[in-house]
Amino acid sequence: MFDNLRDESSRDFDEQAKFQPASGTRQAGGKSSRFLGMTSIQRFVIVLLIMSTVCVLGTLLLLATGKFMF
Repeated sequence: MFDNLRDESSRDFDEQAKFQPASGTRQAGGKSSRFLGMTSIQRFVIVLLIMSTVCVLGTLLLLATGKFMF
């Protein structure tokens, strides 16, 4: 039952080592795509800055039109 266990396990390892992915396919651990060349943290900071700008401009517009008062 356990006579050729070591040979069988090394044969499976050798077969896995010979595996080559098809050309043109992306590997799972490959380089991730970047939107506009920015990392996810940089994109998050940009979104926070845009959101705060919109909130400030909206508040100023409400104050200027008299729709919002303190």
